[in-house]
Amino acid sequence: MDEELYSRQLYVLGLPAMQRIQKAKVLLSGLQGLGAEVAKNLVLMGVGSLTLHDPHPTCWSDLAAQFFLSEENLGRNRAEVSREALVQLNEAVQVSIHTGDITEDLLLGFQVVVLTASKLEEQLRVGTLCHKHGVCFLVADTRGLVGQLFCDFGEDFTVEDPTEVEPMTAAIQDISQGSPGIVTLRKGTKRHSFCDGDLVIFSGIDGMVELNSCPPQPIHLRKDGSLEIGDTTAFSRYLRGGIITEVKRSKTMRHEPLDTALLQPRMVAQNTQEVHRAYCLHQAFRALHKFQQFHDRLPKPWDPVDAETMVNLAQDLEPLKGTKEESLDKALLQTIALSSAGSLSPMAAILGGVAAQEVLKAISRKFMPLDQWLYFDALDCLPEDEALLPNPEDCDLRDCRYDGQIAVFGAGFQEKLNCQHYLLVGAGAIGCEVLKGFALVGLGAGIDGGVTVADMDHIERSNLSRQFLFRPQDIGRSKAEVAAEAARCLNPDLQVTPCTYPLDHTTEHIYGDNFFSRVDGVVAALDSFQARHYIAARCTHYLKPLLEAGTQGTRGSASVFVPYVTEAYKGPASTAASEDAPHPVCTLRHFPSTAEHILQWARDEFEGLFRLSAETINCYQKACTSLADMDKTPTLTSLQQVLCVLRMRPRTWQDCVVWALGHWQLRFHDGIIDLLRYFPSDKVLEDGTPFWWGPKQCPQPLQFDPSQDMHFLYVLAAANIYAQMHGLPGSQDRTALRELLELLPKPDPSCLNPFSASNLELAWPTTEFGPEQLKELQEALEDWKKGPPLKPVLFEKVGSQDDDSNFHMDFVAAATDLRSQNYGILPVNRAQIKKIVSQIIPAIATSTAVVAGLLGLELYKVVSGSWTLGTFRHSYLHLAENHFIRSVPSAPVIQMFQHLKWTCWDRLKVPAGQPERTLESLLAHIQEEHGLRVKMLLHGQALLYSAGWPSEKLSQYLHLRVTELVQQVTGRMPEPGLRVLVLELSCEGEEDEAAFPPLHYEL
Repeated sequence: MDEELYSRQLYVLGLPAMQRIQKAKVLLSGLQGLGAEVAKNLVLMGVGSLTLHDPHPTCWSDLAAQFFLSEENLGRNRAEVSREALVQLNEAVQVSIHTGDITEDLLLGFQVVVLTASKLEEQLRVGTLCHKHGVCFLVADTRGLVGQLFCDFGEDFTVEDPTEVEPMTAAIQDISQGSPGIVTLRKGTKRHSFCDGDLVIFSGIDGMVELNSCPPQPIHLRKDGSLEIGDTTAFSRYLRGGIITEVKRSKTMRHEPLDTALLQPRMVAQNTQEVHRAYCLHQAFRALHKFQQFHDRLPKPWDPVDAETMVNLAQDLEPLKGTKEESLDKALLQTIALSSAGSLSPMAAILGGVAAQEVLKAISRKFMPLDQWLYFDALDCLPEDEALLPNPEDCDLRDCRYDGQIAVFGAGFQEKLNCQHYLLVGAGAIGCEVLKGFALVGLGAGIDGGVTVADMDHIERSNLSRQFLFRPQDIGRSKAEVAAEAARCLNPDLQVTPCTYPLDHTTEHIYGDNFFSRVDGVVAALDSFQARHYIAARCTHYLKPLLEAGTQGTRGSASVFVPYVTEAYKGPASTAASEDAPHPVCTLRHFPSTAEHILQWARDEFEGLFRLSAETINCYQKACTSLADMDKTPTLTSLQQVLCVLRMRPRTWQDCVVWALGHWQLRFHDGIIDLLRYFPSDKVLEDGTPFWWGPKQCPQPLQFDPSQDMHFLYVLAAANIYAQMHGLPGSQDRTALRELLELLPKPDPSCLNPFSASNLELAWPTTEFGPEQLKELQEALEDWKKGPPLKPVLFEKVGSQDDDSNFHMDFVAAATDLRSQNYGILPVNRAQIKKIVSQIIPAIATSTAVVAGLLGLELYKVVSGSWTLGTFRHSYLHLAENHFIRSVPSAPVIQMFQHLKWTCWDRLKVPAGQPERTLESLLAHIQEEHGLRVKMLLHGQALLYSAGWPSEKLSQYLHLRVTELVQQVTGRMPEPGLRVLVLELSCEGEEDEAAFPPLHYEL
């Protein structure tokens, strides 16, 4: 397993599922746009082998959605051309071609078979054979703006891990002896939400050890949150500790073969209305198959005669079994028929992503498969006004790469797409998929069009399993530049410009008024809420449509924000803030109760020991002469902590091991004993409540044992990093280290610092710095000045090179584990530590492809210019649990003050004047034009005017021109090329919560 390449995907699927995927054999028939999407996703995700089948040559209509094909490939076999590109995506995947018919013997060599763009007769034949031999079978297809997906995984398919969530776990506070036994969970634990009937196991319990070996047993949830288990009367008395863990239950699914499911379909839908629409779409696809059978083609684009023929075929079909007798929606059927000849890349991306995820479910038996039909339509992309719908002449084939798209929207709309100017922010996984979509639809591919892709990051190996435009030889290069080059290869007409500057407050002279005046819209493909909020604010300021998407594992969302039509982007600002909220220092040091506490403590340990201490000593080596002249707080406190780490300068590897061993003793044994001296285990508060109760778990000191893995790993990692900081060679010889540890005496942590461990570790009592302490600190510092400067060790984010060999993750993992042992806190496995510490977002190619496709659909609507609220859709998906929700965005909130009404998209405009306005004339203009008496006026954080100022100051400021006033208050002139100054105002009579629209003062 190449854990570096698949690091983000492993957090979604897990190692056992990935190992199954790497051994799997898949047959994919049909290499038009949808087939290419399925193939791309499977190869990126590392399926063992993929066999391609498609006997047909490349034609013009393929190019609108099939990104492996180009004009140069016209007439060549689609499978052959596609294979040439697929083998470059992932060298670990065997990609081959089958050129003959799909026979029964051939099918026996595969675990999964996928048919796309196939005839119904072929689907029924292959589906029957697959069902007979236990081969998982999928059918996927798109027709214009509608798509279908069918799954048959057999009559007895076991899903071993139905959900994406980790098994629920909780730390135990107490277990009673009785029938039933009552388990009290520790308060403050966030990671449990048990339900009646859940199966659980126990581990790590002291006292009632019989539970540690019990098989999984059901629980009953009580009203107070405690859990009832079986009879514990005969068990030993519970003492302390222990963890309760949910045991995930497998589920079995029964799928019908296609010939049965075709007439008695089970639909994936969220409500009754969606079910009825899905039945109509089901009959529409059946009627399209009939039409093809009779005419050997699909209905002509926007041909009313062909559409009427298809509608009649649908109405004459045999009724579906097990459904209510409801008439088919004739208008819906007709619209499907009129646009069915088209081939659209966003539809291929959406259905291709979902289909590839279902293939993974079949292989890995992880996550619930579809049951059994999924229908998706995006007919909302067509104009609501029938007069604006395309006509047959406008949709005639032109022998161009956009023929598949023109068949749906017409040539006039294609010209609109070609002339667009768009900004794409982010060239990561979603950004690559979006840029691929731009190339296929022709966005900015005209002489007057263009796309700017902005990303300051560089390509890493872990990007390659999701970011389609990058190859191994691109590692280390700019994402924006490589993505732009790759997009031009997909469509040479694409006018794409890479930009490697960050898009934030520091670059507003680059991405300023002139830049945004040329932009028609913005797509944000970012993994930071802070960056999203900034981009959204710029779009609101410049009144530009914003398309935004994100994923986490198999979850995804795609949203659209249109000036004056929808609300502006808000995003989970509170969630983002809470993620960065620091934990109280006292809690981290002495009273941790959650895994988050001990993990943050371990990270702080790394920073304090190996970076901050070295930086501090280096600083004082250069700049300080006498400690007596320094501010004692916090400087001396900082030095005290530093000298705890750097009391003795090591000369050899053994010195580093001695230091690491001493620090182990200080942190996990002596420090705990000192804490218990202040707060004994039996301490009681004034109200009689035990001090160590609820989230406060009484700690226990550990005894160093080099035979225990985490004890040994801590010393190994700490000694190596400490050696690196001192410019000494480290050692990875574990055998030699074990032998050395056997020879070393018991560590004496008091030699590590000039004060007692209690004074260093606790805030009680506060250390007083008298002359003797100052003298000792000064002498120690003078000793350090004699040697070379230290090398601060920066914690390397495990995403940069995905390298664990530097011992950084080893140190944090060992420190976290040992701390959890001290406090009896639920341990965190190494994979989760790596994910949290390195801020890794679980990601997989399937959900990325789907959200990019959903953005593509909203892009069609934005470019069309027919902006009504009901047209647009926010989309949310969870592929692991088959949830697909599309909803109409909210309208912008209307705010009012006296006679004035506005939304977040409105602003008060002050036109440029000759000569330029003074502050006094500006205030008069605002009152005359808008009836507002200004109380305060700000530019950013700078206060330009306040009605409460003294009369002398008011007199001085009122006669200044506005730009002079801004320069005087802020100390700088407005940037050259700036077209407006944005001012914020408050007015007399307003309520506290009122937020007036910004004032745009034109220059």
